Amino acid sequence: MVTIGETVSHYRVLEKVGGGGMGVVYKAEDTKLHRLVALKSLPEHLAKNRQSLERFQREAQAASALNHPNICTIHDIDECEGQPFMVMELLDGQTLKELIGQRALRTAAGEQGPSLQTEQLLDLAIQIADALDAAHSKGIIHRDIKPANIFVTQRGQPKILDFGLAKLAPLPTPGGLIPRLATEGGGKEARGTVAPTASIEPAHLTSPGMVLGTVAYMSPEQARGEDLDARTDLFSFGAVLYEMATGKSAFNGTTPATIFHAILGQAPVSLVQLDPTTPPKLEEIINKALEKDRDLRYQSASEMRADLKRLKRDTESARVAAAAPVSTAATGATWRTARHLWRRVAIALAGVAIIAAAVLVYLLARPLPPPRVTGTRRIARMQGAGLGRLLTDGTRLYFTEFLGDRGPLMQVSVEGGEPVPVGSPFRFEAATDISSNRSELLVGGADAPTPAVLPLWIQPLPGGSPRRVEDLLVSGAAWSPNGKKLVYARGPELYLANSDGTKSRKLTAVPGMPVWLHWSPDGKVIRFTLAKTDRSYLLWEVSADGSNPHQLYAGWNRPAAEQRSAVWTPDGRYFLFTAERDNKRGIWAVREKGGPFRKPQQEPVLLTTDPIDYVSVTPSIDGKELYAVGRLLKSELERFDAQARKFVSLLPGVSASDVGFSRDGQSATYVAWPEGTLWRCRMDGSQQRQLTLPPLSIVNPRWSPDGEQIAFMGYLPQKPWKIYVVPSQGGAARQLIQGGQEEGDPQWSPNGNQLLFGGIEDSSSQPNALHLLDLKTNRVSTIPGSEGLWSPRWSDDGRYVAALTDQKTQLALFNFVTHKREILVENSAGINLPSWSHDGKYVYIRVGTFGADSGIFRVRLSDHKLERAMSNRELGRIWGPYGPLFGLTPNDSVWVMRDTSPNEIYALDWEAP
Repeated sequence: MVTIGETVSHYRVLEKVGGGGMGVVYKAEDTKLHRLVALKSLPEHLAKNRQSLERFQREAQAASALNHPNICTIHDIDECEGQPFMVMELLDGQTLKELIGQRALRTAAGEQGPSLQTEQLLDLAIQIADALDAAHSKGIIHRDIKPANIFVTQRGQPKILDFGLAKLAPLPTPGGLIPRLATEGGGKEARGTVAPTASIEPAHLTSPGMVLGTVAYMSPEQARGEDLDARTDLFSFGAVLYEMATGKSAFNGTTPATIFHAILGQAPVSLVQLDPTTPPKLEEIINKALEKDRDLRYQSASEMRADLKRLKRDTESARVAAAAPVSTAATGATWRTARHLWRRVAIALAGVAIIAAAVLVYLLARPLPPPRVTGTRRIARMQGAGLGRLLTDGTRLYFTEFLGDRGPLMQVSVEGGEPVPVGSPFRFEAATDISSNRSELLVGGADAPTPAVLPLWIQPLPGGSPRRVEDLLVSGAAWSPNGKKLVYARGPELYLANSDGTKSRKLTAVPGMPVWLHWSPDGKVIRFTLAKTDRSYLLWEVSADGSNPHQLYAGWNRPAAEQRSAVWTPDGRYFLFTAERDNKRGIWAVREKGGPFRKPQQEPVLLTTDPIDYVSVTPSIDGKELYAVGRLLKSELERFDAQARKFVSLLPGVSASDVGFSRDGQSATYVAWPEGTLWRCRMDGSQQRQLTLPPLSIVNPRWSPDGEQIAFMGYLPQKPWKIYVVPSQGGAARQLIQGGQEEGDPQWSPNGNQLLFGGIEDSSSQPNALHLLDLKTNRVSTIPGSEGLWSPRWSDDGRYVAALTDQKTQLALFNFVTHKREILVENSAGINLPSWSHDGKYVYIRVGTFGADSGIFRVRLSDHKLERAMSNRELGRIWGPYGPLFGLTPNDSVWVMRDTSPNEIYALDWEAP
C-alpha cells in the first residue's frame, strides 16, 4: 500500500487527493523531471483481480493513445513491488458534476438563470466535442461520458477522464488493425478538488457486467446490450449537455429499471419549458443528440461540434448587436432638414418591416420539429389480447378483450384500474366507433363470430340494452363527425347510410376487407385498413362520395403489413397508425395540416422507440394524450401430449414463431420471435446456435434430407420474399433466385436435389403456380397443371403435393406422376397451413380462425374424410405474426405457437407541434 512520503519508482508521494473502489489517487513529485503529477495506485486486492487489472490497463492504453488538450494526459504506467500504478497530469479545478451542482445551489438560493450560462456552456461543450472527435478518430469509444468524468480546470478547460470502460474499435493502421480491448465492467472512485483521471461515484447506479456504463447516461443501444459505435458517446454527451443547461438529469428514476425505461421510451422535459431563456437552437442540438434511433442522431462528434460553434457564433453576434449604440442620422440636423430626416426614418422603418416580414415568413415556413412521446404511464393490464379499436368518452376507455372462446367488451378508467365488462349480452363484441357526444358505441356483436362480419348494434353508455342497426352485417363501421351518416363495410364493399342504418347505398368496392373505418374530422374523406387474405394490412382512403379509392403511403412499407388502428387527432393535424417497418414496431404519425407557408409532412414519423408492440391507438378528447394497447412480444412453442391430454413446452425457454425438424428428429431449427432470426438447437432446447442476422426476417424453415442445410423464405426491408439456404452448422445465408418475383414455402425433394416452392398469397408480382428449383443447375421450371396453387407441402415419398388454391377455401392434392389435381376438402371459413402426417395418410389443416366450427382438422387421403383433430377451445389462445400457427412434430403431435405477450393499456404524453 502506498504511504505518504515514500517514493514509488521515481515519484515521491506528497498527499492523498482522492480515493474510491478502483484505487487511490495521490499528488506526487516526479523526481527526475521535477514536476507535480497525479499517481493512481491500484489496491493490492484489485491488482489480483483480472477484470480490475484489465480495466486499469485499458484506461492507460486508451488515454495514452490520445494527445489532445481536452483529454487528461497519461505520462506513465508501471508496477512497483507487484502493485500497478498510473501517472497522469495533475489537474487543479473541479468536476463538471461539481460545477453544475454549485450552480444548482446558487439557483436554489434565488439566483435566476440556467444551470450554466450559455456562453460558458458552449465553450465547454465545443471543447468536449472536439475531444470526443479526436478519440473517435482513433477508434476509441469512451462508453461512460458523464459530468463526473469531465474535469474543468481553474482556467475553464474541460478534460475527459476515466477511459476504463473504453472500447477500441478496429481501425486500419500500417501494421494491420488496432485490436479490441476486453469489455468487462469495473468500479468507481471518489474525487477531490485536485484530481487526475478516473472518477465514478459509488452510489450513482453504475452497472457491472455486460451492460457497461453509468445507467443515467447510457444510450438506448447501450441499455439494450447491443453492439456500440461512437454514436453512443454522442447520446451520453447529449444527456450531459441537458444537465449543464438545466441542472437536472435528462432521465430520472429511483432504480436502474426505471431509468432504463425512461431512456428507451421517454423524452426529457423540454428545455424551453424549464427555462424560457434557453436558445431554441441549443434545445434542437440536445434533442438531436438524444435521438433514440442512432441513425437519426448526430453521426459524428465533428458534426455536433460544428452546430455548437455555429450557435456560439450566432449568440455572440446577437449580443454584440444588442450592445451596439444606435446611431442617429439626425445628429447635428436642423429644423430645415427635418423633412429629409423623417423620409429617411420612413425608409428605414419600411426596411425594418420588410426584414420583419421576411423573418416571420422564415419562422412560419421553417420545418417543425417532429412530434415525440415525452412520457408513458400504464393504465391497466388485460387478461387476453386486445382486438379491434380502442375508444374513449373522455373518462373511460372501451375495448374488446379476446379470451379464446369469447371476446367481451370491456371498460376501464383513463386514470387506471381494473377493466370490467360493459355488460352487453354478446359473447363476442367489437367496438368500432363512438358517437360525437360520447353517449353511444357502435359495436358488432354476436354469440359466435363469423370469419368476416358481425351484426351491427348501438350500445348506450355507460350501460343499457343495445339496439340493432337495421339488419346490417358489417366488418367495420363509423359515424360521420356530425353524426348524420354511417359508413360501413361488408366484404370488399363500402356502404353509406343514415346514422340509424336506413337508406343504405353502395359507395365503392376495394380489393380486400375494410376494417377500422374512420372519418376525417372535416367529414371529407374516410380512411380504413384493408385486410387482405394474406393477413397483410394496408392503409386506404376514399372520398366521402365514394370517389378516388386508393392506397396511402404506397411503397413506404414492404411488405406492406401491420398497418393497423388508424385514426386522426381531433384537430385533424395528425394522422396516427400502428405498424412495423424495417423491424421497428410502434406508433407512427403523419402531420397533414401545415401552416400558411408550410407544406404538410409527407413521411410518417415513428413516435415510440420502446420494445412495446402497439396494436391500437386513439387520442384523448383534447389530443394531449395518446391511449394505446401494447404488448411486450414473447411466445412459447408447445406440443400436444396425447397421454396427458394437454399442451407442454416444445423448446423450453425459447421464444419462437416457427419451427422445423431434422429428419432424424434430434434437432430443430426455429425462428426467434420477435427478432425474426433463425436458430438451431437440440430437441430439449439446448446447444442453441444463431444462423442468421437482422435485418433478414425468416419464415418456414425446412431441413434438407441430409441435415446439412436449411431452406427458408425470408425478406429484407423493402424487398420481396425470397428463398434462402444456410448451412445447418452455421455460415452465410445464400439467396437462391435473383429477380423481383416473390417466392414462398420452400420444400425439399426426397433426394435433396430440388426445392419446390410457390408464390406469395395475393402477390401482385406474378400469378400463383408451383415451381421447381434444380439445385445442381440453378434452373427454375413451372410445374404444368399447377396454376392457381400456392403454399405447397411435399409428401415424404415425393408422389404428392398438398397445396391451397387461389380461393383460399380449398385444399388441393397434386399428383406428381399424372400432373393432375383434385380437391380434397373445401370450407368457406378458409383453409391454411397444410401439414403431412409422416406416414403420408393424412393432411392436417387449419380451418377458420374463430367460432365453434374452427380448429385443426385432418383429411384422410384414402376417402377424403375430414376429421377434427383439435377444437379452438382445446387450442386456447394461439396467434402468430401471420395468424394462428401450427404444425406437426416428428411423432405427429400437434405443435402451436402460444402468444404469451402481456397485453397492457398505456397513456402516452406527447408533443405535437
